[in-house]
Amino acid sequence: MTDRLAELSAAGVAVWLDDISRGRLITGGLAKLRDDQHVVGVTSNPTIFAKALEDSEDYAEQVTDLALREIGIDEAMRMITTYDVRWAADVLRGPYDASNGVDGRVSIEVDPRLAYDTDRTNAEAKQLWWLVDRQNMYIKIPATAAGVPAIAATLAKGISVNVTLIFSLQRYEEVMDAFLDGMEQAKANGHDLSKIGSVASFFVSRVDTEVDKRLDKIGTPEAQAMHGKAAIANAQLAYQLYEKVFASDRWQALAKAGALPQRPLWASTSTKNPAYRDVMYVEELVAPGVVNTMPEATIYAFADHGEVRPDAITSSYAAAQKVLDDLKALGVDYNDVVDTLEREGVEKFEASWKDLLGSVTSQIDAAHASLGK
Repeated sequence: MTDRLAELSAAGVAVWLDDISRGRLITGGLAKLRDDQHVVGVTSNPTIFAKALEDSEDYAEQVTDLALREIGIDEAMRMITTYDVRWAADVLRGPYDASNGVDGRVSIEVDPRLAYDTDRTNAEAKQLWWLVDRQNMYIKIPATAAGVPAIAATLAKGISVNVTLIFSLQRYEEVMDAFLDGMEQAKANGHDLSKIGSVASFFVSRVDTEVDKRLDKIGTPEAQAMHGKAAIANAQLAYQLYEKVFASDRWQALAKAGALPQRPLWASTSTKNPAYRDVMYVEELVAPGVVNTMPEATIYAFADHGEVRPDAITSSYAAAQKVLDDLKALGVDYNDVVDTLEREGVEKFEASWKDLLGSVTSQIDAAHASLGK
C-alpha cells in the first residue's frame, strides 16, 4: 500500500497538523498522527482554541482550579492554551530531536488584538515563551506592518517565531528581511543560532476565495476561466522569492554561524470550494524545505489519494507570473486583494479571540456557581 504522506515528506514537505485540543492530547490522537501519518508539527490559532473549548468537558478540571484561585479571564485563557501547547510540544519532542530542531514544533499565537502594536506584541511574545517553557515551540506573530519589526525583535532575543497571516509577495519579502535582521541581532547578542527556528506562514486558499469572488463579479468567460488559479500562483512566486533570499551572501553568513533557514509554511490549505480537488493546495506546492500545515481531514485525504509531484513549484514560475498578469488585465487588483485579506485575517482572529474569552468566561462562571461563589 502506497504511503503517500511518506512520499510527501521525502519530497521535502514537512507535514504539520493545523489543529490542537485537550481531547486530542488526552486520547493520544496527536501521538497517533505522529506515528502513523508522519505529522511532525502543530499549528494553533484563536479560532482553533475557540472551537476546542466549545462544549468540551476536557477543560473542566483546570477551569475549576482556575476558578478556585480567582484567576482573571485573560490569564485563565493563557493558562488553558499554554497547557495544551506545552503538552503537544512534549508529544513532538521526538521529531524535534530527530530533525535537530527543524521540526517537532508547536505554535501559539500572540493576542491578535495586539496586531497593530509592536511593543505589546514583543512583550506578549516574551511572556508566552517563558510561560510554555519548551524549546520546540514557535511564537506566532502576524505579518502586519507593526508585526514585522516585532518579528526581528523577538528573534533577536533567541525566541523562535512563526510569522502568520502572510498574503502578499511584498510583505513576504519584508518578513524575510526581518528574519535576517533578527538573526543577525541574535548572533550579536550571543545566542546559539542553531536553536532558533522560524517559519513564514503564507496563506493559500483564502486568496482563491477572495479572487474568485471578484472574478464572479466580472463575469466574463475569460474571468470564469481564471477561477482557482490565483492562490497557487501566489504561493509559487513566494517560493521563488524564498530561493533568491536564501541564496544570498547575507544568508550564507548566518548559515555559517549555524542558523537554520526560515522555511515557507503553506497555511490555509484545505479547499473552501467543493468544486476543487480537495488536496490541490498540497499537490501543487511540493518543493524542498517547505511545511504544509493541514486540518486532519486534508491529511487523511492526501493519504488516500494525493499525488506527489516533486518540485511542482520550481517548474512553474513563468506560468505563475502569467496568472497574476492575466488577473491584472481582467481588473483584479492584487494589492487590494492582499490588503483586504490581511485586514480580514486579523479581524477574524480578533473575533475568535473574543469567542474564546467568552467561552472561558462562561466556564469560569459555571465553576464559580458550582462552588457556591
